[in-house]
Amino acid sequence: MRLHILVLDGVFDLGLAALTDTLSTANQLAGSLAQAPAPVEVALVGMRRRVHTAQGLTVPVVSVHRVAKPDVVLVPALGAKMPATLAARLAHADVADAALALQQWWRSGAVAGAACTGTFLLAESALLDGQRATTSWWLAPMFRQRYPSVMLDESRMLVNSGRLITAGAALAHLDLALSVVRSRSPALAALAARYLLIEARGSQAEFVIADHLTHADPVVERFEGWARQQLAQGFSLAAAAIAVGVSKRTLARRLHSVLGKTPLSYFQDLRVERAVQLLRTGSESIDQIAEQIGYSDGVTLRLLLRRKLGRGVRELRARA
Repeated sequence: MRLHILVLDGVFDLGLAALTDTLSTANQLAGSLAQAPAPVEVALVGMRRRVHTAQGLTVPVVSVHRVAKPDVVLVPALGAKMPATLAARLAHADVADAALALQQWWRSGAVAGAACTGTFLLAESALLDGQRATTSWWLAPMFRQRYPSVMLDESRMLVNSGRLITAGAALAHLDLALSVVRSRSPALAALAARYLLIEARGSQAEFVIADHLTHADPVVERFEGWARQQLAQGFSLAAAAIAVGVSKRTLARRLHSVLGKTPLSYFQDLRVERAVQLLRTGSESIDQIAEQIGYSDGVTLRLLLRRKLGRGVRELRARA
């Protein structure tokens, strides 16, 4: 397999290293398997002759015009991590050039993947239009506004959509690299994960800081404040709309635009967030916690924790 890592100036150091080190580790471990897959041929390619990381390190890249067609191309994150700086970085000419290169490789049959802010570069190519994808959880409102045609689910750590793979924030670069290894040899991916101490994790949900997202819109921010005060009382769309000062339709539209959720779904997310906090910091039973956040018993809460976070009560308490 011929794999290209498309490196733009200001690449996120940790993201680039996570991809290269995971793939090289898998290559080194392949020989220990009874049925060893052929090694992945990794090349660092760039749109410009000189490329530096966000921390100023020089990256030895080969021009995209001087390499053979890849089977897989991966895009690590850009060092710009906040909406304003990321928007400015995406306006640079090398981003448009990289988007064209991604389109050409895609048309020739390559698999394309990206992690963290690299998913924005993949979206700039329009390849994600109409496809499911994920991105860094705190950049989800910006992503939805820029790319409304993409079906975004920022709760997911990794999303496979045909020949497109997107991964969540920062250390999800590890998940992206392992997904490439897994496509060739599940046994090798499992072995590499054990050597690198990479746990199976399917969700970013438990890492999300909800009020960081709501600041993107004043209506959503007011709804979030109201909802936190109502967790034990229960949800009413009519009451929420009155408290926020907008119509029910406007409230639903703004929640969907910023968070990609219905008001009720986000209300449930806040309940789960509060339950996780109590599980990790207190000694109350799951039934006692359920009562505090408006459920009659712990059955529903257990199901929500498993569905939204991919883990149960014991696992959460073990991590406290």
